[in-house]
Amino acid sequence: MTSKPTAPPEPAVSPEPAGLAVPAAAPLAANSLAGLGTLLRHVLDQMDADVAGVLSDLGTPGYRPRFSPVVRALVALGPVPIRDLARAISVTHSAASQTVAQMSRRGFVVLRPGEDARQRVVHLTAKARTLLPKIEAEWAATASAAAELDAELPFPLAELGPAIAAALGQRSFRQRIVESAWARANPEFTARLAAARQQR
Repeated sequence: MTSKPTAPPEPAVSPEPAGLAVPAAAPLAANSLAGLGTLLRHVLDQMDADVAGVLSDLGTPGYRPRFSPVVRALVALGPVPIRDLARAISVTHSAASQTVAQMSRRGFVVLRPGEDARQRVVHLTAKARTLLPKIEAEWAATASAAAELDAELPFPLAELGPAIAAALGQRSFRQRIVESAWARANPEFTARLAAARQQR
């Protein structure tokens, strides 16, 4: 009587190689070597570099991705003071001033006095206007790519940014650090922060 052939053994599953990236949906562990800020900056730098590369390939010498919200706001609103421009693109007055200064040095905007002599009004230059079709093409392609990226994520990227900004507007990240469960368990940490604030 012949013996019944045995099934071949299941192939051994080799462990995943070390150094694989943490899945996007995995929570950031407290002992992770990459902090939250590092990961966010890495993602933003990567996206910004790719957008800059697209703009460069389109033929926009000296132009940076961070200029596009300013350009598009000035096209929509016309010349406006820096304060109003900052409000329109949802950044601080300081951030808007820095971006406008860079754009001015590269010839994309000019600053002229407003009705109030202390007020500086931002105007697009002819140089910037000649680039508008390329800027709008990149903006449309980037928006399309972001929407497609959303479909691959466990939550929409387009909703995440505004949600984080709104939450931090209600309670700053510093306040959240000071009031975190870890900080409450380590009162010497919060005491040191409070003392440093008082000395300023």
